[in-house]
Amino acid sequence: MRVSFYTLGCKVNQNETGALEHLLCQNGYTLAGPDEAADVYIVNSCTVTASGDRKSRQWLRRAKRQNPGAVTVLTGCYPQAFPEEAAAVMEADLVTGSANRRSLLADIQKVLDSGERLVHITPHEKGEAFEELPMEHFEGHTRAFIKVEDGCNRQCAYCVIPRARGRVRSRSVESVLEELRTLSAAGYREVVLSGINLPSYGLDTGVSLVSLIEQAATVPGIRRIRLGSLEPDLLSDEDMARLANVDALCPQFHLSLQSGCTATLRRMRRTYTAEQYADTVARLRAAFGEDRVSFTTDVIVGFPGETEEEFCESMAFVQRIGFLKAHVFPYSRRAGTPAADFPNQIPEEEKARRVHRMQTAADTARDALVARMAGSRAEVLLETPLSSSLFTGYTKLYVPVVVSAPGHKSGEILPVTLGEFDGQRCRAELAL
Repeated sequence: MRVSFYTLGCKVNQNETGALEHLLCQNGYTLAGPDEAADVYIVNSCTVTASGDRKSRQWLRRAKRQNPGAVTVLTGCYPQAFPEEAAAVMEADLVTGSANRRSLLADIQKVLDSGERLVHITPHEKGEAFEELPMEHFEGHTRAFIKVEDGCNRQCAYCVIPRARGRVRSRSVESVLEELRTLSAAGYREVVLSGINLPSYGLDTGVSLVSLIEQAATVPGIRRIRLGSLEPDLLSDEDMARLANVDALCPQFHLSLQSGCTATLRRMRRTYTAEQYADTVARLRAAFGEDRVSFTTDVIVGFPGETEEEFCESMAFVQRIGFLKAHVFPYSRRAGTPAADFPNQIPEEEKARRVHRMQTAADTARDALVARMAGSRAEVLLETPLSSSLFTGYTKLYVPVVVSAPGHKSGEILPVTLGEFDGQRCRAELAL
């Protein structure tokens, strides 16, 4: 039977989709190609924003309309956070959540056997263990994503993810190392450690994220370790010093900002100020070297009560830090979160204007940052081939590159000299 996946959201979702694909293929399914019809259609949902929920419903509606005899599945964070709403999505023959992922295979079979609709959303429970979904191969990817942590113990005013993912749960070090060895043997040279709240890794086991990274770097064949999103207040000076000594670590830090205005951060119930965030950036630059570290981030605009002055303060802060990449998105009102009931909600039209202004400012700062890198040396992981010899890829600092590399193939790591930035990628030349 053929199965087709549609994935929304973060690297954790991407990892889980890969693991579910692996699980189904091990049990007789094959992955449908982009233009092939499937017997089972699965949307692995994200519920960070209302638009994510809407995209999930639209995709299911389209799949059902085009393939009325197929089984359609809604799974992931949307049903987990909003079970009643998700259960009412009648375009889905099967509705499951983000807990007990392994049951998906059996649930699909129940629907196939009975022909009846099934809603099976397992609640998260206090003290639940990390669910193991190991991977051996990531179809179409030259870097591997490894989920090492799940859940979040924080209570940000805008965020529904703790409801969708439960409390912090950490994967055992040995399980992570075993998967790393498997991935290395399969030819992967870069891995991305991901989690819902990655720096909380080990809160439940007593093993720190830094210790995990140090041990991961000892696995033969793994040349690059990249980290998922980090909270800026959870990195100590000792952590930074130890990380700076891990040669395999890609010194590109995705530090969640959300706002560069302290007053807005307080309303968001974030646990740091803008200046504390800036201090974390400064300390990381000191630990790794000013030009040997880069930063990416997420920024929310239009949070309830955000004045024009506060927005401008946040925009100036983003320009001041100089992010290599900033993902800017409008505040999305989520039922059941404190911010949904805050006064002074910002009109959608104004949010859209602020997204454009913030993204333009962030991109301008990025362009200046990358332009200063012209002429410098770097190593690039060859990824998507554009022709028999032209590849896109990323440096350790996550600078996007296009390079001509005749005789080489995706997955190789090669030295290059960075050239001009065209707003999308740096044109580079091999420096062999």
